[in-house]
Amino acid sequence: MKKTLLLILVFGLLVTSPAFAQTTGACDRACLEGTVDQFLDAFVKHDPTRVPLTRTVKFTENGQKLPVGDGSWRTMVAKGTYRLFVSDPKAGQVAFIGTLREENAQNKDGAAVLVALRLKVERRQIAEAELFVVRNENAAKNCEKLGMPHHLFLEAVPAAERLSRADLVKTADMYFTGMQQNDGKGVYPFTDDCDRFENGNQTTNAPTPAGQTRPDPKTANNYSGQWGCKEQFDSGLLHFVSRIRDRRYVAVDEERGLVFTFIFFDHMGGDTRHFTTPTGRAVTAGPTTPWTWELAEMFKLEKGKIHRIEAILERSPYGMDSGWSSREDGLSDRARDVTGAR
Repeated sequence: MKKTLLLILVFGLLVTSPAFAQTTGACDRACLEGTVDQFLDAFVKHDPTRVPLTRTVKFTENGQKLPVGDGSWRTMVAKGTYRLFVSDPKAGQVAFIGTLREENAQNKDGAAVLVALRLKVERRQIAEAELFVVRNENAAKNCEKLGMPHHLFLEAVPAAERLSRADLVKTADMYFTGMQQNDGKGVYPFTDDCDRFENGNQTTNAPTPAGQTRPDPKTANNYSGQWGCKEQFDSGLLHFVSRIRDRRYVAVDEERGLVFTFIFFDHMGGDTRHFTTPTGRAVTAGPTTPWTWELAEMFKLEKGKIHRIEAILERSPYGMDSGWSSREDGLSDRARDVTGAR
């Protein structure tokens, strides 16, 4: 009996000790964001042994499964200055948008690149690493010019106003469904001051250039970055985005109202370029050949509406998927919360 009580006491002390928590405890916000920094420090040193990895770790770069240490592990040389996190302790997932420097013969400090990174952390080790690199130096510099991420991404939503994980994903997905169907009749859950940035560029509510007139959504033949989020959707001029697929919701931060997703936008070209706007005008718009954008996109939601959107994007082979989906899911426009949290 005494021996049993002693074992129970020892076990109780063990599971409450910091050392035990480091290997088996939940990874909170600070832990998840620190793990991203550990990964990036190892990444720019070209040394995977500097970061804790599971024996079965899976790594992809721009949709391609690679051995850890291959691909951009060999070419990135420094961390940049822009850093934006979506931390999901319930799921052990963390997503990141930021800048790095990549080896460049013309610049000893390396060329600026944009990256999105997702890590799945199990027992303080990285089980999955999903990297998306956008080699667009101007886009990376644009993000660094923003300085800190917008304050909205860092602010907690009042507890009484927080949405459930399911409702956060459902509302964010209305954005993609509304764009794909873009008939001007969908449910577009935007705040009045919703704003979107893509590759560091303001793509909504942009100032009208001097000497120009702000386009009228009712008469224009192409959507304008000078319009607000809802104006763009109401116009029906995004209809050339034929399919938004492989919609993988990979991190959800309920406290801050943030949702992070990897997705693909297909522009099918051909007859899909010809459509009728909600006002009945015949319009031709969009890429002339089949075209796919690969994107990492995150949303800030407040009171059930989308307040701010930030995305990075790069052209990919038409029809490509993430490397984390079945072919059927890769071609589907169904929303999938793949965080594993309940």
